[in-house]
Amino acid sequence: MNQAGIDPVPRRTGPTWKQFLTAQAQHIVAIDFLHVETINLTRIYALVMLEHRSCRAHLLGMPAKPICPWTTQAARNFLMNTGTVGHTF
Repeated sequence: MNQAGIDPVPRRTGPTWKQFLTAQAQHIVAIDFLHVETINLTRIYALVMLEHRSCRAHLLGMPAKPICPWTTQAARNFLMNTGTVGHTF
């Protein structure tokens, strides 16, 4: 970058990345599918959501064929049941 004549970005006065994540941890969730092969070689998917504030994993469901509307509704149901607001899916 220096050879191209591009100066480094000036230091910002805001919080560091760690400070930002710490402040927002109670509102951050991660969601992902895991898959399991059964004894009959059938694949089952597990939708898991991780709450960063408590480091708890929640099993939201295990569909045979996950589709977008089902996944969206499962995430909405979880967030409504836990009182989490402000999330849009």
